[in-house]
Amino acid sequence: MLEYISTRGNASPVRFDQAVLQGFAPDGGLFVPRTIPELPGPVLARLPELSYTQIVFEMLSLFIDEQIVPKPDLTRLIEKSFSTFEPDDVLPVVPLDGSGRLYSMELFHGPTLSFKDIAMGFLMNIMDYFLDKQGRHLSIILATTGDTGPAAAFAAAGKPTIDCWPLYPSGMISKEQRLQMTTLDAPNIHPAAAAGCLNGGDDIDLVVASLFSKPALKKSLNLSSVNSINWCRVMVQAAHYAYAYSRVAGTPGGSVDICVPSGAFGNLFAGFLARKMGIPIRRLICANNANQTLHTVFSTGVFKAGDLKTTVSSAIDIVIPYNFWRFLYFCCGCDGLRLARYMDEFEQNGEIRLDPADWAAARNGFVSMSVTDDQTLDAIRTFWAEKHYLLDPHSAVAVHAAQTMQARDESPVKTVCLATAHPAKFPDVIRTALGPGVPLPDPAMHPSIKAAENLAENLETCEIGELESFLIRDIGQVVKKR
Repeated sequence: MLEYISTRGNASPVRFDQAVLQGFAPDGGLFVPRTIPELPGPVLARLPELSYTQIVFEMLSLFIDEQIVPKPDLTRLIEKSFSTFEPDDVLPVVPLDGSGRLYSMELFHGPTLSFKDIAMGFLMNIMDYFLDKQGRHLSIILATTGDTGPAAAFAAAGKPTIDCWPLYPSGMISKEQRLQMTTLDAPNIHPAAAAGCLNGGDDIDLVVASLFSKPALKKSLNLSSVNSINWCRVMVQAAHYAYAYSRVAGTPGGSVDICVPSGAFGNLFAGFLARKMGIPIRRLICANNANQTLHTVFSTGVFKAGDLKTTVSSAIDIVIPYNFWRFLYFCCGCDGLRLARYMDEFEQNGEIRLDPADWAAARNGFVSMSVTDDQTLDAIRTFWAEKHYLLDPHSAVAVHAAQTMQARDESPVKTVCLATAHPAKFPDVIRTALGPGVPLPDPAMHPSIKAAENLAENLETCEIGELESFLIRDIGQVVKKR
């Protein structure tokens, strides 16, 4: 049976279901499989013939023992998780120019118009599956800078085994994203806004980490999390890298570059995972906005959280990309003690300098850049004017980075940009990009967003310094009722 261990190396191995339901490992590390399985050669060769959901099944079945989830149940859970997506192919792949080298893979056709729907639906469904079998109930808390919260709230709504607290920094997400959380008619969803978050969602992450660091409290409140620290999230997201390769590479043995707008590093880690499983990805392009913690560590070897900068690509306004620790674990040769030293040093000093060998391992197959707001807005404006294709601000960060990298590299290798959110979630940014007097185009609107504007909101608010005590009290009341 495949075992899951902590990146810090001080927790007993667990089964897949235990790793999913716990979220964080008890020693404060992140769960990873003891070994990363490779896709069998025949499956790799057949990828172009498989649908997206079939690719998901092939990849997930390598991580989930059949004793834990029988294959018929796994198939049913996958189909259920993607049944709410609009297009039949789930993730359309769209050429962006006439060169045949640049593509957009639209990850935003799920119920909350964000790539977070891809993994969140499956994660909530499989959590519900495990909890129902065990007769248990969980209290799920998560920090969001825009898209994770709506996806989690929608996926958890109405599930009898789960209550969900999506937490966001007040004033730091779009109105459209907020309404997707606060207008759900579901008594098991408890959105809360924290005011005074100088470091945005990172401040809420610290509160969540604090709650999880207290074993007795975690147990009494039945806590778990579905941020990208949960192994299941990154595991599911690895499949869309395989799908991108299968639709774009063109010839057996070919490869692709994939450009990712990056914040917490969960989606980008999934790309690393896909490549470790055997998907022929030549380069993963890490596209940061002005919050360039990841670009800095890839280019200098220094991992340091700077001051948070508010940008037009707000969902990736993150200065402590927590999934980088999971990635660094593998760069350290799966040495949990070495990773723990890095994590402790970072907690004490606010920065670390990677050992040369670890830095070299991190850069293997990765390139990075930081994209300004002006460059982001220009990409939106140019692609709409010239291609009649509307980018959201996060996808625009990826497209600008991809074009820059292609201009530096005359290789014929194709690049797929991950379009991570629907432009309808960011109408104010679209208006700014297109300029005064230009009406908001149809692709910048969506009926579900419009409908939410007429619904009543349900949320709690508090100062960030009071958030932990508020959550202990609020979750405790719900647990007592259960």
